[in-house]
Formats: sequence, structure tokens, C-alpha cells
Amino acid sequence: MSGTRALLGEIELKVRWGDMDALGHVNNAVYFTYFEQIRVAWLERLSMTIGVSAHSGPVIVTACCAFHRPIIYPARLLVRMFGANVGRSSFETFYEIHDAQRPDTQHASGSAKVVWVNHREGRSIPLPAELRQLLPGPTR
Repeated sequence: MSGTRALLGEIELKVRWGDMDALGHVNNAVYFTYFEQIRVAWLERLSMTIGVSAHSGPVIVTACCAFHRPIIYPARLLVRMFGANVGRSSFETFYEIHDAQRPDTQHASGSAKVVWVNHREGRSIPLPAELRQLLPGPTR
């Protein structure tokens, strides 16, 4: 992880009963959904058009998660997203999942590389200027 990270946003999420697995804690795949929720909320807050009607938008090309402490229902989570390492058409996002009641308790950390693509052509394109302005780095 190189470059300066900037806090892009944070949200509070309530763990749903359906997030649990047979072992009694939040299923590992659900952590990626928590990362997705903050990423989409951030893009919507910026009024970025995403989804099937958009001509271009974000695609995740890599994602990882380190699990520090299990999350048990019921729980409220504080999810933070940071941005860094801005390129022509991509940037990296970093995530932290904390207990909302005890913010020093970190449940997980993760990252994802986001590439902006033209959906029709199926190839990367430069990041939108309004998005680039909010991200840290020398290519701003």
C-alpha cells in the first residue's frame, strides 16, 4: 500500500440476521457487500450515474479482505472507505470495518482496485474529472 490515503466516507450499517452463516458469525462473502455498500453510497453522494443505464462506470478488478475479529448478530458497524494511488483510469480503495459502539474494535480491513470503463467498448477510460478531484495523489 503506497501513496497517501484520503478518507472518502463512512457509513453505519446494521448487521442483518441473514448475513450470518452456520458458524454463527457474519459470512466472509458479506464483508465484500459491506465494502460495496459504502462505495456505491459514496458514488451516489457524488451524483455519479452508475448501473446498467450508465455509459461508463466503476469495475472492481481486484479485491481482498483481512478478517480480524468475527462479527456476531446483532451488531452495528462503522465502515470507512479511503482512496489512494490514482492512475489515469483507476484508483485504489481501502476499507475498515469497526464496531460502531466500540470504534477501537476493528473487525476487518480490505482493499479493491477500481477501474473506470466504457461499458459499450469494454475498455478503460480516464477517470471523470469530478471524481479525480476528490482523490489524493500527484495525478490530481
